[in-house]
Order: sequence, then C-alpha cells, then structure tokens
Amino acid sequence: MAQMIFVNLPVKDLETSKGFYEKLGYGINPQFSDDKTACVVISDTIFVMLLTEPRFKDFTKKDIADASKTTEVILALSADSRAKVDELADAALAAGGSPAGETQDMGFMYGRSFQDPDHHIWEVMWMDQAAVEGQG
Repeated sequence: MAQMIFVNLPVKDLETSKGFYEKLGYGINPQFSDDKTACVVISDTIFVMLLTEPRFKDFTKKDIADASKTTEVILALSADSRAKVDELADAALAAGGSPAGETQDMGFMYGRSFQDPDHHIWEVMWMDQAAVEGQG
C-alpha cells in the first residue's frame, strides 16, 4: 500500500472550511467526518483532517497557533501544469481564500500561494521534470 499523509488542521468554523475546500473541487469523506471533523480528500494518498479547535485540542497539550499571526507550516501541493497552478490558486481566492505571497516564476518551476479561511498557507507548484532532470 502506498504511504499516505493525513494533515490535521484546526479550524474555527467547520462548515466554512468544508465549503472552501469543496469549492476547490475536493470531496469530503463522510466515513471519517462528523460534527467536529471533516476528512477532505485531496488525492488517493493525501487527506486534510479539518478539526474544530476544541477537537484539535484533544490531540495536543500545546496551544493552537493563531495562523493569522504566526506560521507553523506551509503546505505545498504539486500540480500537473502551470495552468493547473493558476486554476487552483484562482479557485481558492474566489472561494474566500486570500493571497499568501507573490507568484514564483523561475521558468522551469512555477508556483502560487494562498491562505485558507483559517490562514493556513498553501503553495501550489509545477516543475518541468525534463529541466529538473537536466534534459531541458
């Protein structure tokens, strides 16, 4: 079985967060969702567990970072093309997200970033594999 990742994110309003990710084209797995948790399916191996802040606190003794003021992690997703980078970033902004940084265009690599409604930072990147492998 392929290795999977389950990214756990605290959210202030579960319904708002679910709606945001659904507007990006991702589904919610009801088997692993309830009134305090939603399992967002990014791919067959990537899942984002949206947890209300009280539910998130069940898993840690540490304070929950206020992502509007501090950054603990930047989540990066690959895209199949420059157009797919733009498609996802534009969808995120249209769905209520906000910009998180400048567009990065290095020719062989292209990326944009956004913040979700809880200010978690997401980067979407495309790389020309031929250039990376020295063939371009």
